[in-house]
Amino acid sequence: MKLQSGQQALANRSDLKGFGIKVSNSTLLRWEQNGRFPRRIRMAGTSVAWLKSELDAWLADRAEERSRTHYADF
Repeated sequence: MKLQSGQQALANRSDLKGFGIKVSNSTLLRWEQNGRFPRRIRMAGTSVAWLKSELDAWLADRAEERSRTHYADF
């Protein structure tokens, strides 16, 4: 998708699944309310989207968090 100057890429619910974010809408709403996930943008009616730049930053934060967290060995 080619963006004009000043426009930001958006991601819809299907795009979230493509990024591996496969949680319920209730979970997303709770995460957003608690500041644990980027806030959605209401497009029209029930359509929502997220700024792709904010999702990219959120995913990078999760990767960084993983690098400094030790999980039990199996």
